Amino acid sequence: QVQLVESGGGLVQAGGSLRLSCAASGNIFDIGTMGWYCQGPGLQRDLVATITKGGSTNYADSVKGRFTISRDDAKNTVYLQMTGLKPEDTAVYYCYAQVLVPQGPGSLWSDYWGQGTQVTASS
Repeated sequence: QVQLVESGGGLVQAGGSLRLSCAASGNIFDIGTMGWYCQGPGLQRDLVATITKGGSTNYADSVKGRFTISRDDAKNTVYLQMTGLKPEDTAVYYCYAQVLVPQGPGSLWSDYWGQGTQVTASS
């Protein structure tokens, strides 16, 4: 069983900063792409940023230049440094990872999600 545990959410004033962390644990052979998604009230879950195992990154247009995604493979952890937060960034932020897990005599790539952490930027 694999778990993704997020931390670092909270309440900040507009213009402030937060750093989200997400650590994967469990029976893990390898981790591929990791990322962050957000979901505002009554809205669908949207991409914020992703990072491949090789370090290539992809960002939503709305966060480019303000958010930075990074990972530490030795710790199975992905980070999201959020600066210049705006009220419209307010949402629950979910961590995502593609994880290679054992299955029978072999292995299988599966998608996993964290439980979500609330980020609120007040105006």
